[in-house]
Order: sequence, then structure tokens, then C-alpha cells
Amino acid sequence: MKIDLNADLGESFGNYTIGSDSEIIPLITSANIACGMHSGDFMVMEETVKLCKEHGTGIGAHPGYPDLMGFGRRKLDMSPREVELLVTYQIGALQAFCDRHDVRINHVKPHGALYNATFNDRELADAIVSGIYRVNPALKVMGIAGGHLVAAAKAKGMTGIHEVFADRNYEQDGTLVSRRDSDALIHDPKIAVENILRMLVDQQLKTKDGTLIPIQADSICVHGDGKEALDFVKSIRHELQQQGISLETI
Repeated sequence: MKIDLNADLGESFGNYTIGSDSEIIPLITSANIACGMHSGDFMVMEETVKLCKEHGTGIGAHPGYPDLMGFGRRKLDMSPREVELLVTYQIGALQAFCDRHDVRINHVKPHGALYNATFNDRELADAIVSGIYRVNPALKVMGIAGGHLVAAAKAKGMTGIHEVFADRNYEQDGTLVSRRDSDALIHDPKIAVENILRMLVDQQLKTKDGTLIPIQADSICVHGDGKEALDFVKSIRHELQQQGISLETI
């Protein structure tokens, strides 16, 4: 068995440092790099791409809503065309830095509210996929497991990646518990590892009320801005290796 272990990174901005990117990148197989709209900037993108190249970490574009104040976690009222071009713009920004370092973008994963809304919104998912496809149809599309984004990518003939989360709790319908709720986040690495192994081995997701629902897991995400992110990555990596599960960029 093999699995991709990813983290949302490159989210520092100007004088503000978010996350432990230099320590996390050597331990993961894919990095989703902020493209300057919800966070990140041209200096941070440069350094993050360099780190990924040094450690052989797969590179993904992580486009979000243009909402620095809300860290891209507030849904904006944008038309499908606006979303398509928003995604195009951000992939293009990251591609320029990848060209500087002679590396390629492997996948695209929307960020925050833009990502979560695609679980039930096919029109939004189609707009995002269209933006990715017209830049490069070979790019893979990472979306929440069981949601419309992966389905939209596959309908376009693209590779869809079902993503699961190590540091988040889930509702019964397979969506993530809202960050406004006190039980949205998992803080104990042991619980995270337990949940991940259940998803990989049994293909079952334990929701916040204890219900088990079926799930497909192609890639595991840890949010790089979480204070326990580095501990989570270390714990998950160690346990997967102990179980004979190999870590590979998808």
C-alpha cells in the first residue's frame, strides 16, 4: 500500500511567519503552495519552491479566494467565470517560480472556502477544473474525498485525487466540521493516526458522532498553519512506515 502525505504550505506573508515549512517539507511527499491571494507572496513562493526542489517534494498550486483578512476561509460571491480566471491567475504565478527552478507543478488543490464549497457545488467545481484544464490538462486535481471537485476532474478526463484530513473532524455527510465549531480540529496526534489508518486500511471514516462511513483516501493532508502540524506529520509518517505503507507523491 502507498499513500501521498501533503501539507498546505507557503502561507507566510511579508513579516508574518506561518507554519514550520522548512521542517515539514522534508517529511512530506507533496506541498500545496499558497499563490498570493489568501496568503503567501512572491518571496515566500520562491523559497517554498526552492525547498520542495531540494527535498524532492511534489509541488501543488493552492489557489484561494482573494481574502487575506479571512485567510481565504470566507466564501466570496464570485461568478463561475471569475472563479475560473482566479484559479488560472494563481496557477500562472506559481508556474513562473517553478520555471525559475526547473521543476513542474504536479497538482492543484483549492484552499479553504473555495475548496470546501466544491463538495456540494458542481458548478463551482466545474469552473475550477476548467481553469486548471485550460492552463494544463495534465495537472492533477485534489479535492475532498467524495466531493464534486474530483468528479468534475474525472469528467474532464483529468486525474482526480481524493483527499482526507488528519487534523479535522467530519460530519456524517463527509464534509468537514465548520471551523466555527469547537470540535472542528483534532489536536491529538494519536487520534489523528488512528483515524488515518482506519481510512487507509478499512476505507472507513469515523465522523464526529462516531458513525462510520465509506471513504477513498489517495492523499492525507495536514494543515501547515496548525500549531501541531509538525508533530502530526512526524507521527503519521512514523506510523505509516511502521505499518509498511510507503509514502509517495501521487
